[in-house]
Amino acid sequence: MNHNKRGALRRVAAIGMLGAAGALFLFGTGAQAEDKWPSRPITWVVPFAAGGSTDIVARTIGQEVSKALGQPVVVENRPGAAGAVGAGYVARAKADGYTLFGGTISTHAINASLYKNLSYDPVRDFEPVCLIAYVPNVLMVDAKLPINNVKELIAYAKSHPGLSFASSGAGTSTHLAGELFADMIKVPMTHVPYKGSPQAIQDVAAGLVPFLFDQLTAGDAMIKAGKLRALAVTSPKRSALAPNVPTMAEAGVPGFEMVSWQALYAPHGTPKDVVQRLNAEVVRALKQPAVQQRMTQQLGMEVVGSSPAELAAFMGKEIPRWAELVKKSGATAN
Repeated sequence: MNHNKRGALRRVAAIGMLGAAGALFLFGTGAQAEDKWPSRPITWVVPFAAGGSTDIVARTIGQEVSKALGQPVVVENRPGAAGAVGAGYVARAKADGYTLFGGTISTHAINASLYKNLSYDPVRDFEPVCLIAYVPNVLMVDAKLPINNVKELIAYAKSHPGLSFASSGAGTSTHLAGELFADMIKVPMTHVPYKGSPQAIQDVAAGLVPFLFDQLTAGDAMIKAGKLRALAVTSPKRSALAPNVPTMAEAGVPGFEMVSWQALYAPHGTPKDVVQRLNAEVVRALKQPAVQQRMTQQLGMEVVGSSPAELAAFMGKEIPRWAELVKKSGATAN
């Protein structure tokens, strides 16, 4: 081999080695960038239809978290089966901090005993991030009915066996509230589930279903328009948003108490430092005056902002409590 050919081969080899080194360098820096969380948009899955309180909470808090993390927080609605569709999806998602779940009393307490074949385990498949807020419900009836208080509704139900009631979905707290009400007054009723609050409320206001339990703020516009009538709140004390609306106990159903809640979760195995950072940012967001005003005044919620450990302990009490209520009410879901 002559001198010129050997030199050319050495140059080709050198270029190849430089190319390989460059590829390794780029691969390494890419891996490092991927390790730096968050380096891309985060998806906050809401297991109910857009426009409901869970959706509004996600968008309100997600906007603040997005500012703090420097990455978009994209809300994705995956409604169905009292939140079980969305929960099952997130339970199977990659535990890398880029998929979050807006859990509720339905997805992480009630469903565990309501569904025989649940596609996820609320404890085993998730990392608790933060208990966001408590949410009282209210009993609302079609304003066209001759019903002005809970005692009149009970009398109406007794004269109409099988009376139907709407809910935001099978297994939701609004469903269980109706089942518990029917059980406590000893009148069989028919449950009509929807995929979210908006349509359920619209149909009650339109006279298609006589009544429902839902959040006061969800039906506020219809109440003010004279299409719905608020009869009682399900919390142990009256709501600051409707001080003239009695509690269920005051209205003649002693022992009736049902307060739902909302929380944030991540798939099981999500790095602890990511969970802690998410918790810190959600708690920080909940302290913002604008966020508090929207959640308390517009949604009628009681802001909490717990630690991950506090949420885990809370669930440890809620799951068996609701299992007892599900059993007592006789409610089931496929």
